[in-house]
Amino acid sequence: MTSIRASGSPDAFQLELPPLSSSLLRVVMVGDVVGKPGMQIATAAVQYLRNVVKADAIVVNAENAADGSGLRLKDYRKLIDASVDAITLGDHVFRKREIMSVLDSESNIVRPANLASAAPGKGLAIIKIGANETIAVMSALGRVFMNPIDCPFRALDECLKQATGTKIRLVDFHAEATSDMQLMGRYLDGRVTAVLGTHTHVPTADECVLPGGTGFQCDVGMTGPHESILGRKIDAVREAVINAVPTQFQVATQDVRLSATWFDADRQNGKCKQIGRVQISGDTIEAYNTATHQRV
Repeated sequence: MTSIRASGSPDAFQLELPPLSSSLLRVVMVGDVVGKPGMQIATAAVQYLRNVVKADAIVVNAENAADGSGLRLKDYRKLIDASVDAITLGDHVFRKREIMSVLDSESNIVRPANLASAAPGKGLAIIKIGANETIAVMSALGRVFMNPIDCPFRALDECLKQATGTKIRLVDFHAEATSDMQLMGRYLDGRVTAVLGTHTHVPTADECVLPGGTGFQCDVGMTGPHESILGRKIDAVREAVINAVPTQFQVATQDVRLSATWFDADRQNGKCKQIGRVQISGDTIEAYNTATHQRV
């Protein structure tokens, strides 16, 4: 994983990433955005991801953007206005009811495909990238240690039937258990470009390209305050767990970082050629935007 902190000049921000040839398209998946701190760094980092990480497409899991649970309309608009290409959600998809109309009306946001068919929104989005290319973005919920839900394997099979004309395909698998995540990676190996896990907020060190050409990682990690318990203030969580005192879990504020995974897709056949992780501090993003005169 590449982890970087603040530096002084634009040249100091270059990362040691594999070269990106014209035959490859680089997609960056930003892990669970948590609360206001996560939203601030996610929107501020877009130009860094475009110019330094060389992202052709940026996909953001924003299901914890609204005070740690759900997505508000204003946060959806902030991400899209910042030039995020697509947004995925998870088990808190309907926590903010105002997002339901967006799920039905907009084509750049997906909810888990294995929710009831009558639920607002869809589990597949075909996103236009540049003038002539598209990527398919899909989402599903895991079942191990999660609330009861329809089969994610069959739900994604149905999504793939609708995405036959799109070669580059990303699945955000929002799951709790690494066994669930690994099985989904193996199940879809060779049929999608990447299966990237979200939900646990902890980045895993298992990124790889599976034998069939699918990039995989159990969890991309959290975008938000890392001096925390999964994005929440430490003292409140400790009080609730150790002393059984009901306490509101407020979003923390310190040590804000963006966690993301990039993968390079072959434009011709959709296979993943290489994959890696980055974790970027808020200080680094602020310094980069100052050095390059980016307005955020």
